[in-house]
Amino acid sequence: MSKPKRRKPSSRHRPATPGARRVSVLTVTVVLAVGICASVVLLRGGALRGTSSPLPSLAIAEAQSAATAVTATAGFGPLRGRWLRPDGGYILDIRDVDTSGKIEVVYLNPRPIHVARAEATGDGATLQVFVELRAPGYPGSTYTLRYEPQRDQLEGSYFQAALQQRFAVVFVRMK
Repeated sequence: MSKPKRRKPSSRHRPATPGARRVSVLTVTVVLAVGICASVVLLRGGALRGTSSPLPSLAIAEAQSAATAVTATAGFGPLRGRWLRPDGGYILDIRDVDTSGKIEVVYLNPRPIHVARAEATGDGATLQVFVELRAPGYPGSTYTLRYEPQRDQLEGSYFQAALQQRFAVVFVRMK
């Protein structure tokens, strides 16, 4: 008598291998992630059209903030450069302005003077610069300047902290 043929178990009844389990878990994870992303997109879309979520959308606020930051960085462009104060030979070298308005600057008289704080602000067409100096002879002296695009100048006031006096100043762009 011959041996009965052994049937191969069908793949549907085969016990899962560890690799197959990983693939199944990965598939479920991807499906869930896609579902969550789709839900977020739908909710954001409804919030943008004003038809859905009654709660303020954090994503919309972040997107608006990022757009404002890009605009601010582009808007601060005219401030970059070397500026000379003709009445004393002082130099304000504005090297960069980040999206928050923080300025990377060097102040020279003729040697570098420590800049404790420097920031730019912009409201509409007006760009302003604030620089605080902290060094011997400059105990918290500050510049408060506005950019005048017609003349390509920084104009404003210098507060000499040691003397407790303000002076009108102008910086012209060095070419």
